[in-house]
Amino acid sequence: MKNQETKKSENRNFSFENLEVYSKIRNLIKYIYQLQEKFPKEERYGLGDQVRRAVVSVSANLAEGSGRNSLKEKIHFVEISYGSLMEVFCELQAACDLEYITTEQFNSLRPQITDIAKMLSGLRNAFQSRLTNP
Repeated sequence: MKNQETKKSENRNFSFENLEVYSKIRNLIKYIYQLQEKFPKEERYGLGDQVRRAVVSVSANLAEGSGRNSLKEKIHFVEISYGSLMEVFCELQAACDLEYITTEQFNSLRPQITDIAKMLSGLRNAFQSRLTNP
């Protein structure tokens, strides 16, 4: 009996894991970590570290918000997630300006970031709608 209970709990996902946007953020994290490895050595703990922390913050805040009971709190954490995504964009733009990444690499990330931004906005709007129209 205990073995069956363990298997059942192993198959359960947290609600944020079922979101398509969460999967896209995870892919972005992986790509940015790989990209950051190409930064100059002296920048790996400067701009490189900052962009890594910001991109992880996008997923972490989405996850944290999913654990909140209040719709207002859920909205708040989605907004923080969105803000962190904008920080990632800005830092990648700086990396491009400083020639740590190529224009092509930066431009290839823009559609991914735009897509995630739209999905986070849609999630925020869905929560807002549920808040205003219970």
